[in-house]
Amino acid sequence: MNYLVLLRHGQSQWNLENRFTGFHDIDLSDLGRAEAKGAGERLKKAGIQFDQVFTSTLQRAYHTAEIALREAGQGNLPLIKHDDLRERDYGDLTGLNKDETRAKYGEEQVHIWRRSYEVRPPGGECLQDVVENRVRPYFNTQIKPLMEKKKNILVAAHGNSLRALLIILGAETPETINKAEMETGVPVVFEMDGLKILKRYALDHQKAA
Repeated sequence: MNYLVLLRHGQSQWNLENRFTGFHDIDLSDLGRAEAKGAGERLKKAGIQFDQVFTSTLQRAYHTAEIALREAGQGNLPLIKHDDLRERDYGDLTGLNKDETRAKYGEEQVHIWRRSYEVRPPGGECLQDVVENRVRPYFNTQIKPLMEKKKNILVAAHGNSLRALLIILGAETPETINKAEMETGVPVVFEMDGLKILKRYALDHQKAA
């Protein structure tokens, strides 16, 4: 058996301020750093030892990986950073407060921009773009070969790039993905047989108790 662990970064300063973040390179909030530390503590308790770590080039993701790995006693592992694992590009919405954006464009339109698989926000990406243009090609060339060799992999990235991975793995579909929430700082563990999913669960606070 091998492990694939997906870890959404801890709360960022713009998460705290309820803004669309996308490609903007904002760092973790104090709570975000605490969430990353808690993730590392739970990974250590679970006894998962990683062979390789992938993360995006945005600091909220790779700082989460660094903090979590340090807490898990695996701080010596190098990080492979790549733009393809970045958050979805929110285009013209980047930096805008979500509540103010709903007031301006309407609740329904903002919901479509946020949750539609195929509809892009102005100047940005839809989730399908993230899956097909970035994450799937990167997964197929960099991550999949290691999983086939039954290596233990950590991917520390963003809500939408990790949701893209759920679709690529076959754990979700474009029709079910909206129900798959990736909580900040909560590792989602896949017990695998190579590329076959055996079990999926979150290492949340309840499991750590």
